[in-house]
Amino acid sequence: MSETVIPTADTARDFRSALGAFATGVTVITTNCEIGPIGITANSFSSVSLDPALVLWSVAKGSKRHDAFTDGGAFAIHVMAQDQDDIATGFAVNGQAFDAADWVENAEGVRVIQNCLAAFECETYATYDGGDHTIVVGRVLRYSHSIGEGLLFSQGKYGRFI
Repeated sequence: MSETVIPTADTARDFRSALGAFATGVTVITTNCEIGPIGITANSFSSVSLDPALVLWSVAKGSKRHDAFTDGGAFAIHVMAQDQDDIATGFAVNGQAFDAADWVENAEGVRVIQNCLAAFECETYATYDGGDHTIVVGRVLRYSHSIGEGLLFSQGKYGRFI
């Protein structure tokens, strides 16, 4: 067992590494903003409620894309399949990386990426302060899903179930 550490500004990098020990799925969230369609890669996705159908994710307050996702509009959450790391990487670097993905526009005008394991088309239900992140809760308007292997993220790298 390793040494127990109190999280402080001085241990932030180590704390992030500890959090990275937990493997998560990878999502890409898309929305519209004043400059047009935009997306972001996130691994903070979770279900909240079945009735009403609610999900959540978190966006860093320091992200240049933060305001686009916290303005109260519609958005779509895409659960990436294990072979979609190029799409996830594209949106991690560039909010307008739609050229790497097939997509259709939904009734709310949000681009929905095709061939993902699941897609949740949402409207903002609530936002909450979460320290250096904003927690965005979405009410699911529509969803789709298929069978396949999910793209995982752990210890700073993409992976898959073996």
